[in-house]
Amino acid sequence: MNAKVYVAVDVRFWPDGRMSPLAVTWEDGRRFEVDRVLDVRRAASLRAGGAGTRFTVRICGRETYLFLEEDRWFVERRGA
Repeated sequence: MNAKVYVAVDVRFWPDGRMSPLAVTWEDGRRFEVDRVLDVRRAASLRAGGAGTRFTVRICGRETYLFLEEDRWFVERRGA
């Protein structure tokens, strides 16, 4: 099973209660802007385990998942 990588996320909260991730700061300090939020739904991480709100986002032209599990954000570590 791949590992969860907990990350810092800059988020915009809307008056109607929605939230939109704006940027992700990786564990080594690199910061990536979220180009677009494509989908939001409750889902499990099949690769790293855990469940929560899954944001399908485009970062640097690549589609990836960003998970909000209770009060922590994570992504699935690729490769290895």
